[in-house]
Amino acid sequence: MESHHLLLQPFLDYLKFEKRYSRHTLLSYETDLVAFFDFLVVQYGDTELPQITHTLVRSWLASLKDGGLSAKTINRKISTLKSFFKYQVKTGTIRQTPMAKVIAPKSEKRLPNFVADKDIQTLFDHVEFPDTWKGATERLLLQLFYQTGMRLSEALGLSESSIDFSKCTIKVLGKGNKERIIPMNATLKDELQAYLHRKKAEVEAGAGALFVTKKGKPVSPRSVYASVRHYLTLVTTIQKRSPHVLRHTFATHLTNNGADLNAVKELLGHSSLAATQVYTHNTIEKLKSIYKNAHPKA
Repeated sequence: MESHHLLLQPFLDYLKFEKRYSRHTLLSYETDLVAFFDFLVVQYGDTELPQITHTLVRSWLASLKDGGLSAKTINRKISTLKSFFKYQVKTGTIRQTPMAKVIAPKSEKRLPNFVADKDIQTLFDHVEFPDTWKGATERLLLQLFYQTGMRLSEALGLSESSIDFSKCTIKVLGKGNKERIIPMNATLKDELQAYLHRKKAEVEAGAGALFVTKKGKPVSPRSVYASVRHYLTLVTTIQKRSPHVLRHTFATHLTNNGADLNAVKELLGHSSLAATQVYTHNTIEKLKSIYKNAHPKA
């Protein structure tokens, strides 16, 4: 058992320093691997790495399925094991990976939730936000999520120097510390300038973050979740009401209006086009409904 845990640290260090994975991702890798090795010890006793076969891996996955885990979660755990064993082959600890014969279960494709155009319009044109620093921060964050598609962690990671008003761009630090540049429209530019002007007058000097509380402390992710949920509840009945839904909304509205998928991929900071292609499904659903409503023989 101890030997397995000794193997984990170099792998986690590799993910942290070479792959530059986030703390959150590292934690999920570690949790998956510890659970896998604990299962092996309980079921099969001490098992050296070269003795781990695809049959043993499958028995763990079967136990997870019996435990009611979804195909999506099991696929994530398979992905963790694939990375781990690939690293062990690369470093010469084992000659071949047991994962070659492990087939991932098919997960049902769920279309991304998004907020309808008319509801977004209602949110920004008719919903009243409190005329306080907190209200101004909440409104600007909602605009930023919808108009740039950035992730919550990316928005809260922005500093004042991330905004280039002369070029109308925002520099974002995404997953794996990858930088990308997102254009901003005139409305967002004006809102950001007004926010910074107000910040100088009303907020105590503090953290270098763009979004801060009245006392100058960085805004917490939990408070942003709560405010996004609150405001989206006022305009939409969709079940998921989070910052990520506004990211989906940004991407869906772009693809529905004919944006090139590669451009959407760059704006979202996806590493592969496969992740972006999910938004074309919404476009197809829209085309189906247009066809059904407009074609006389439909």
